[in-house]
Amino acid sequence: MIQVDLNCDMGESFGTYRLGSDSELLKCITSANIACGFHAGDPSVMRLTVRQAIAHGTSIGAHPGLPDLVGFGRRRMDITPDEAYDMVSYQMGALMAITLQEGGKLHHVKPHGALYNMAAVSRPLAEAIACAVHRIDPGLILYGLAGSELVDAGKRTGLRTASEVFADRTYQDDGTLTPRSLPGALITDEEQSVRQVLRMVKEGVVMSQSGKIIPIVADTICIHGDSPHAPVFARTLRTRLESEGVRVQSIL
Repeated sequence: MIQVDLNCDMGESFGTYRLGSDSELLKCITSANIACGFHAGDPSVMRLTVRQAIAHGTSIGAHPGLPDLVGFGRRRMDITPDEAYDMVSYQMGALMAITLQEGGKLHHVKPHGALYNMAAVSRPLAEAIACAVHRIDPGLILYGLAGSELVDAGKRTGLRTASEVFADRTYQDDGTLTPRSLPGALITDEEQSVRQVLRMVKEGVVMSQSGKIIPIVADTICIHGDSPHAPVFARTLRTRLESEGVRVQSIL
């Protein structure tokens, strides 16, 4: 049986926890990527999100990003591999401490936004991130864009990796995500998103914006939680996957 993980970026708020939205999402997803304070989140939100994830039996992942609160970590920064190593280590340490205090265990690491996209194409950045994760806990799973430098670096370092695909993003001919600054980067039609996911999971391919068919590995599917309709879409997607004979579960 085909199986796939459903992950969602969470805890991306300050002070007032998005309890309603995140709680509903946690009923449908299998892995939560929790913001660690650089692009979003704060210690209190991190703790509340961890507690909610544990209560729902959802795997907990660190979601480290660039230090850019105003830009939500989506603006590229000229950082060195050493800086990437330190940023990821610092943020992982913070979330790991809170998770341990709450009786949980860190399961994976998934970089956020621009850091994720930069590491997808930069071998030095990818290796720095993979090394940071491995030296903290070699048992963690590194989530990265399918076919990316980040996934390759994780494998070379000795980490388990999860190749990630996106339900609501379009792809370029080289397998990278269409930049958000370009038209058509986001898929807003729910049925189109579901069809794209089913094709990636069941057939191992995705169609780029230009119409090219690209091979792709789908270990985990990202659902963006900052959409007001995210909980409804998450339920719909999970239901459709399971109706197609796909087992939805966290990566063991």
